[in-house]
Amino acid sequence: MFSHIVIIAAHHTCENQFMQQRNELRQAGLKVTLPRLKILEILEDSKLRHMSAEDIYKHLLDEDEDIGLATVYRVLTQFEAAGLVTRHNFEGGHSIFELDDGEHHDHMVEVETGEVVEFISAEIERIQHEIAEKHGFELLDHSLVLYVKAIDDKTED
Repeated sequence: MFSHIVIIAAHHTCENQFMQQRNELRQAGLKVTLPRLKILEILEDSKLRHMSAEDIYKHLLDEDEDIGLATVYRVLTQFEAAGLVTRHNFEGGHSIFELDDGEHHDHMVEVETGEVVEFISAEIERIQHEIAEKHGFELLDHSLVLYVKAIDDKTED
């Protein structure tokens, strides 16, 4: 008896997520297509917040989806134009995408692994505004990326 309740609840959760994704695409002015839905689903459900087109493509292959890499790039470009994702071009040459949740944050990129870490610092934000004002400007927007290397914890004998 209880297993049926769980299955029904899971079905409704998936159905609600599907409807929400369709609404997000429509609100962004995009036609609802299977590739767009699948790519949006991957971006929303992934443990990785920052994904390359290749990461998304590999995920689609793992799910046996017949969506090509060129389509992934095209959809991500459409998502960027519609404001659904933000594209970052960190050093290393390829673009990384993240869902645009409207919240400002900055990034650290670990230079050896490519790991991207998001952070928020009220102090850095305040200082940037002060610097702009000091030079007679109003800060409208900015992008801050710190390139970092992990600190070696080994102690010398």
